[in-house]
Amino acid sequence: RAQGDRDTVRELVPVPGRLYPVGRLDVMSEGLMLLTNDGELTNRLTHPRYGHEKEYRVLVHGQPNQQALQIWRRGAVIKDEEGNSERTAPASVDVDSSEGDNTWLRVIMREGKKHQIRRIGEALGLRVVRIVRVRMGTLRLGALKPGEWRHLTDSEVRSLYTTTGAKSRLRR
Repeated sequence: RAQGDRDTVRELVPVPGRLYPVGRLDVMSEGLMLLTNDGELTNRLTHPRYGHEKEYRVLVHGQPNQQALQIWRRGAVIKDEEGNSERTAPASVDVDSSEGDNTWLRVIMREGKKHQIRRIGEALGLRVVRIVRVRMGTLRLGALKPGEWRHLTDSEVRSLYTTTGAKSRLRR
């Protein structure tokens, strides 16, 4: 077990063999995780050079102003763990809905720096309350609840290989 008593993603999926998570979600985030044993596919989905989209629903406290959203869209300057500044790549950011004193944003990114959404929120004065990854490339979370999992359909697997350009290792 990692992190004390918490289950790891791998422990939640009782499938034999070596499987690795594609990308990561911090412990306070939720949503779509893909597990695979294909290193090339993992690289194609996660490396920013390939530009595959990850879509998130992000709940922030309050109502973000247009200036903050524009900065996020153009690429924000955030601090890394050592306090150095780095610029994020441009992202698609739109207000989705309001929920009480909070606002749901729809964020689509093509990179994934550690804690990037939380760090952008902090830099822009937005307190991030919740993050849910709803899409990776062509895969959608759908109706899966936290802790639930399923195998991909043949069509989803084919689509992943087609859209990423990874060489399929499937034997059919």
